[in-house]
Amino acid sequence: MEKYLDTSLPFEERARDLVSKMTLDEKASQLTYNSAAVKRLGIPAYNWWNEALHGVARAGVATVFPQAIGLAAMFDKGQMRRVADVISTEGRAKYNAYSGEEDRDIYKGLTFWSPNVNIFRDPRWGRGQETYGEDPYLTGRLGVEFVKGIQGDDPQYLKAAACAKHFAVHSGPEKLRHEFDAVVSQQDLWETYLPAFEACVCEAKVEAVMGAYNRTNGEPCCAHSVLMEEILREKWGFLGHYVSDCWALMDFHQHHKVTKTMEESASLALEKGCDVNCGVVYAHVLSAVEKGLLSEELVDRAVTRLMTTRLKLGLFDKVEQFDSIPYCENDSPAHRTMNLETAKKTMTLLKNDGLLPLDKNSLKAVAVIGPNADDRAMLPGNYHGTASEIITPLEGIRQVLGDEVRIYYSEGCHKYKTRTEDLAFEGDRISEAVIAAKHSDVAIVVLGLDEMMEGEEFDQGNAYGSGDRADLGLPGQQLRLLQAVQATGTPTVAVLCAGSAVDLCWAQEHVNAILDAWYPGALGGLALAQVLFGQYNPAGRLPVTFYKTVNDLPDFLDYSMENRTYRYFKGEPLYPFGFGLSYTTFQYSGLELEKTELAQGQPLNLKVTITNTGARDGDEVVQCYITDEAASVRTPLRSLCGFERVFLKAGESKTLNFTILPESMRVVDQQGRRYVEPGDFTIFVGGCQPDERSAALTGCRALSAGFSVK
Repeated sequence: MEKYLDTSLPFEERARDLVSKMTLDEKASQLTYNSAAVKRLGIPAYNWWNEALHGVARAGVATVFPQAIGLAAMFDKGQMRRVADVISTEGRAKYNAYSGEEDRDIYKGLTFWSPNVNIFRDPRWGRGQETYGEDPYLTGRLGVEFVKGIQGDDPQYLKAAACAKHFAVHSGPEKLRHEFDAVVSQQDLWETYLPAFEACVCEAKVEAVMGAYNRTNGEPCCAHSVLMEEILREKWGFLGHYVSDCWALMDFHQHHKVTKTMEESASLALEKGCDVNCGVVYAHVLSAVEKGLLSEELVDRAVTRLMTTRLKLGLFDKVEQFDSIPYCENDSPAHRTMNLETAKKTMTLLKNDGLLPLDKNSLKAVAVIGPNADDRAMLPGNYHGTASEIITPLEGIRQVLGDEVRIYYSEGCHKYKTRTEDLAFEGDRISEAVIAAKHSDVAIVVLGLDEMMEGEEFDQGNAYGSGDRADLGLPGQQLRLLQAVQATGTPTVAVLCAGSAVDLCWAQEHVNAILDAWYPGALGGLALAQVLFGQYNPAGRLPVTFYKTVNDLPDFLDYSMENRTYRYFKGEPLYPFGFGLSYTTFQYSGLELEKTELAQGQPLNLKVTITNTGARDGDEVVQCYITDEAASVRTPLRSLCGFERVFLKAGESKTLNFTILPESMRVVDQQGRRYVEPGDFTIFVGGCQPDERSAALTGCRALSAGFSVK
């Protein structure tokens, strides 16, 4: 038996043996995302490019979960793990079926280029919807759960391979990403931009890391000596493979101007440790070797890493527990049921004067209005698969209400144009919406964006040419529509469907209730309806700050964290990070610290009791924040350091235990060094942040207790 087929040997040893049997031409053919077959060695073709942000994407039917930013709004580590486990099950089911048909096309492999753990530092960034929000702790915890769910818990083989992207300082602008240099201080790098990647690599053992398009502090992120060699490989001990973002290596010579030719770009990327090229630059590897720009040893290193991953996936072995996953597991009834449950968990209630939940038994007519009310394209956000069943908000409300309640529907306005019909006057559907509202007991106005209005650079059909937004306002005639409906005097609920923060200042002042539904996935319309009509009690929390205006923010190009995100923002937000309401009320009591004096490096153990003091069962998201009272360097105003989503029946109490790790007590100095300083700290525990705006919106304040590190 050939060594590379000997399952008793370590994967890397098998990979080295396999690579030693390949010619240089064969090895070079493995380095692009569409790796060629080497039939004489039994190596089938393999396409590394697959996507799975919130479901297996772009390869036909799959369960389409809520977009990543909505998954973050759940603040639910267990549910995130379960979602990722379903995704990897469906990925295996599809891979087994496709490879059985010898279909090895793009988006049909087991290497998923997810999760996106970039920090959503600015609400204008179109790809922020792909992330888990603005907080490095939340992003890290959810990223770890997603990676573990994708990769599985088999002691030997990977169920699928996850990829943490885009390493490391990357969050727009989209239109400049191929040439931009994100200049960042060592303090911000280690305090904000790196922790989630570190957690995915060191804790979750993510199999792959993808580099960003842009430069960071002068070097391209796909050939970065500090990020890739010093931090990722040496400091963190990363053993997996590194992949370029798509066509990012072309930017080396075309835009960043750090090389002059394809061969030079290929040589630089391989030297720094980029193992697989999403693009065509590595098609010039043979030429680079022939010209003396690249050694064969560097080619061997990259191919060995790639073959190690393929061996870990069991692609050369019989792995019964994964090979036996049947196609019927894809888009199964059980997965659709779980998708509905997940969508309900994402729903985030931002305002409620008592109108919600609606009682269908007391209603004769309901107006369902707005450009997102019956729009199937809005539901998934970007990077999505094909759903076999899609339920829009209008369709979901129709399902919940049945035939007893009359529904008046109006699109109300185009999503971003001034008119829906080219020959009509501006606002040509607003009067219809007003008529619908006047004939109804309540108006539900579904507004917002979709993946063509915020997203990746030059997405097909993108209304603005690049995926970023110039401001936070509702596009087109949407605010005018909401104002016209509210002016009828009919009680009004505003529903926002978007992947980022939107200016809801007028709505907060004037409408009865506001619900953020994010991009809620294929069954999101039914989930929304069940929340609106009281079949589910919402408990989502904002993973991003909702600012009042972009005028409160620094320039989009500025990567300093100064005055960005809840951790550093000095103004008053419209809605703070971590905020979200419920149909019931919760009371906190009995906050106890195990110790009030800790040695450096010791964790803090605490417990707190939560009581559902309302009349409805529901979830509460318990949040722990920490402040450093006397740090010698700049520290965040407060930082999330623990959270748990817990279900409580009406009247029920539960006591939760939290362990706050020493990492949450660290300061980061201007050189990027991280350490715990002796001094006083305050820990806050509650259903929201310990800030004045949260207190004003909720009527509650977090409990607090002090402790010191000696």
